[in-house]
Amino acid sequence: MSRYWSPIVHRLTPYVPGEQPKLDKLIKLNTNEHPYGPSPRAVAAIREAADDSLRLYPDPNADKLKAVLAQRHGLTPAQVFVGNGSDEVLAHAFLGLLKQDHPLWFPDITYSFYPVYCGLYEIAYETLPLADDYSLRPEDYLPLAGRRAGAIIFANPNAPTGRLLALTEVERIVAGNPDAVVLVDEAYVDFGGESAIPLVERYPNLLVVQTFSKSRSLAGLRVGFAVGHPDLIEALERVKNSFNSYPLNRLALAGAVASVEDEAHFRDSCDRVISSRSRLTEQLSELGFEVLPSVANFVFARHPRRDAAGLAAALRERAIIVRHFRAPRIDQFLRITIGTDAQCDALLAALGEILA
Repeated sequence: MSRYWSPIVHRLTPYVPGEQPKLDKLIKLNTNEHPYGPSPRAVAAIREAADDSLRLYPDPNADKLKAVLAQRHGLTPAQVFVGNGSDEVLAHAFLGLLKQDHPLWFPDITYSFYPVYCGLYEIAYETLPLADDYSLRPEDYLPLAGRRAGAIIFANPNAPTGRLLALTEVERIVAGNPDAVVLVDEAYVDFGGESAIPLVERYPNLLVVQTFSKSRSLAGLRVGFAVGHPDLIEALERVKNSFNSYPLNRLALAGAVASVEDEAHFRDSCDRVISSRSRLTEQLSELGFEVLPSVANFVFARHPRRDAAGLAAALRERAIIVRHFRAPRIDQFLRITIGTDAQCDALLAALGEILA
């Protein structure tokens, strides 16, 4: 009964995740899940961890996972934070770092969880329009006389557009805002982008967040992490330990560590997605679609003569699900996850039939 709700709950507009339908023989290209499985070593580690030790609490500090992540990225464990999926890591960052006296800045077209967190934590924010080609303009994020950000967050590559901001331009934003935390959300960076992680040694205001859900094919485990200056990491730890001191369970920790240690599988599976993305982009273009340049495991495409909602509905009738956003500026686009080559072929065949 809503009369028992706290006042803030009445004001919330929750995030709506991509549909997870329970239908057989469905081609699911709507939630950016990896088309290929996780590292076999990760699966084996999870099975091995499923023993009598589950009666014990997991390591609250996730020391082993922090250690392997720090080693991989040339950092110290004090520069690494881990959480229950990157969404939880982001949530702690919004509360612990991005809630400031001045408004938080982020693009008008981006991950739609950002305004949800602002509503939850009562954070004032401003959205800055992307350019007409849906690229992010770094000059928009530099302080001017009498106007500056309390903090800045943007996804790179951006979601749902897939467009990448070059590392030199990311650094331009970070260097231009020394008094504000700049959070770069790199959920999709492993599919062809260049991470900003090497910049954290030079910029104490930079926090980079990544996830195991996309490129490591471990969405079901819920593991995410952040890297940055130890002072930023300490803020996240303080929030985490005031909220949930055991966020990652034993199975998630075991699987995540093994995944990081299997670099060959990680590289190979990402390369397969990149190859399929290139092929799908080319063939969608041949069908008359405009496809934005993507460095993610999805493409963002529109057809100049067909309504996006209608196309999505027609695909659904053929047991293919893609993501359509009913939002300003992008309501004529479809976000299409890169599936296996067989799934992409089925999508292209269905689109050819629909367009004909």
